[in-house]
Amino acid sequence: MSEARDKAFARKGQTAGLGIAAAGLLAIFAPAVVGTFGLPPRYEILLYLFSLAAFIWAMVVVWQMWQMRIDDKK
Repeated sequence: MSEARDKAFARKGQTAGLGIAAAGLLAIFAPAVVGTFGLPPRYEILLYLFSLAAFIWAMVVVWQMWQMRIDDKK
């Protein structure tokens, strides 16, 4: 890999890692946020859906990274 591709790969990894961490924290703290603000339970479900979307997005980014590695070995 060239230096530019290494940096792009590292940036994708950092982005995916931050996305996974943010999604996990959102899922963990969703009940506390809803309870603190006195929101209806449907908002907790909405926060869980946002968290799920972030996990799926991170999986797509990791898959793209995997494909980058495969292309570099060819």
